[in-house]
Amino acid sequence: MSVLEIRDLYVTVETEAGITPILNGITLTMNTGETHAIMGPNGSGKSTLAYTIAGHPKYTVASGSITFDGQDVLAMSVDERARAGLFLAMQYPVEIPGVTVTNFLRTAKTAIDGEAPAIRGWTKDVKTAMSNLRMDPKFAQRNVNEGFSGGEKKRHEILQLEVLKPKFAVLDETDSGLDVDALKIVSEGVNRAKESTGLGVLLITHYTRILRYIRPDFVHVIVAGKIVEEGGPELADRLEDEGYDRFLDPAAPIEA
Repeated sequence: MSVLEIRDLYVTVETEAGITPILNGITLTMNTGETHAIMGPNGSGKSTLAYTIAGHPKYTVASGSITFDGQDVLAMSVDERARAGLFLAMQYPVEIPGVTVTNFLRTAKTAIDGEAPAIRGWTKDVKTAMSNLRMDPKFAQRNVNEGFSGGEKKRHEILQLEVLKPKFAVLDETDSGLDVDALKIVSEGVNRAKESTGLGVLLITHYTRILRYIRPDFVHVIVAGKIVEEGGPELADRLEDEGYDRFLDPAAPIEA
């Protein structure tokens, strides 16, 4: 079993207004095999947590720690985090002109494992994963995310998850922009990956609809960069009924 531990994490970002605090003392422990849902209103710091774990240079860790099986994640480069078994599915996947999906996946797998995968088995694994995600085989020869629809980009993120086999996956609002059918396909991909490898999942979302398909073991509510409530799946059900109003300052403006 692997453990990802976040301890008293404070994170800032530089804006036109100066250095702005985003996370204000996040503490969280996740084990492989567990699914944790991070929920909260817009601007609460959910995506900042995801990108800080992944190592985005935009965010500065003011204090606190992130460890992965006792190793200091904050001391690792982005690629070292990936090789250690951390994976981020982005809310807005970027296009990579000139790099095909096939080359991207094989290069990533080689970098993570330290050796190239055997061609026959690798090709079969990729084809099977694409078929399960209902991706046209022609996508393998297309440039990464170039001309992809929103749903196709999200399915490609989960394709990476299935074939790269990380220990922990951070899914940053993977449900955003998906219709019901695409949401179900993407969720099934996450569940397959978890069942086959026992990975841990940190699922970041505004809404509870994806939690109908990916059932969380733990739910954490973040407001103003702090975890204000924790519970099991029943907390997500309560948020569905009540929203986030009880956590918010009634005098504060509501972000769109």
